[in-house]
Amino acid sequence: MSKHVAVLLGGRSPERDVSLVSGQKVIEALESQGYQVSAIDPQEADWMEQLKAAKPDVVFNALHGDWGEDGRVQGVLDYLGYPYTHSGVAASALAMDKQRAKAVLREAGIQCPEGQLISRFDAAREHVMAPPYVAKPNAQGSSVGVVIVPEGANRPPAILGSEDWPYDEEVLIERFIPGRELTVAVMGDRALTVTEIVPKTAFYDYDAKYAEGGSAHQLPADVPQAVFDQCMRDALTSHQALGCEGLTRSDFRYDPVTGGVWLLEINTQPGMTPTSLAPEQAAHCGVGFPDLVAWMVENAACPS
Repeated sequence: MSKHVAVLLGGRSPERDVSLVSGQKVIEALESQGYQVSAIDPQEADWMEQLKAAKPDVVFNALHGDWGEDGRVQGVLDYLGYPYTHSGVAASALAMDKQRAKAVLREAGIQCPEGQLISRFDAAREHVMAPPYVAKPNAQGSSVGVVIVPEGANRPPAILGSEDWPYDEEVLIERFIPGRELTVAVMGDRALTVTEIVPKTAFYDYDAKYAEGGSAHQLPADVPQAVFDQCMRDALTSHQALGCEGLTRSDFRYDPVTGGVWLLEINTQPGMTPTSLAPEQAAHCGVGFPDLVAWMVENAACPS
């Protein structure tokens, strides 16, 4: 008898639309593999009742952003007793908190950009770091809310102090690392390969990630072997140091001038369409999209 999988998709985060696309592709792949599937959108007030009524064997978490990948929905699933895909409560919460995650990763020997958490109003009043630097929410994914302050900028971005700022009251200010955008997916205990992302916008922002034609992927990346190996090694080390499970993706910046490789962040809920970065790498390594989602279901973690 095939397993019954409940797919959580949508949700309430700024990444809802992306999650809906990921979730639908996951549903199609699971059904093609013979699984019974129920789709549940946590935007709906009675989603937990829907989940309990469905009585799934496994929950596939296709949510992105807050609630989906910050440990909260994982806590609910632990409480309800359902095995679920991706990382557990602690690893999800830690990875979503960029500043704390980087503190752990530095202890593990990973080079990360220097940064500090500060009130968004203070950050809007004057430069707290010499430009160029990056200002971003500390706990959002998909480059949501990221602002690059270029070299020579006279003032910080006004949006940081605006009533229209929709994110947390603290922002992360980090040194801007010039260079090339690289990423590595980790599947269980295996780093897959290195992709170079070439955005067609000013930087690898939300539109570059998700708009059609927003970026090009070079797979595998044409970088020096030492850089390739370091990215592979650092991605696996980061996955393990944060206690992650299932599928993750680590994003890097490689500066060809200095030869430095910097880890920007680790994503515990990478995009899940056949052309998303992590599934694309899995396919390159011989694991097609339906087999990848089936592997995730069969390796779903039971509540601790």
